Amino acid sequence: MNLPETIDPDMTVDEIMRRWPTTLGVVMRHRMLCIGCPIGIFHTVVDACQAHRIDVESFSAELLEAMRRDPVANAHSAFYSDDSFQLASPIAK
Repeated sequence: MNLPETIDPDMTVDEIMRRWPTTLGVVMRHRMLCIGCPIGIFHTVVDACQAHRIDVESFSAELLEAMRRDPVANAHSAFYSDDSFQLASPIAK
């Protein structure tokens, strides 16, 4: 498993939260309203920190720590479009 070394500056807050659910706790601890926010699909970490007046470096470090300990690290992107990737069917046939 490859653990993330940095946060992609172009990745949105929404994408980070979807790919690494443990980051939700970081967002909530900082009382950011990014979860479910329609702007989250556009805001990068820098954008969100500026909007909420939060230090980008310390917030990014917390996010990265959460990303590294997430049991679903390296999950496919919420926007993954490879036809070979399929979720297991919850209904047994």
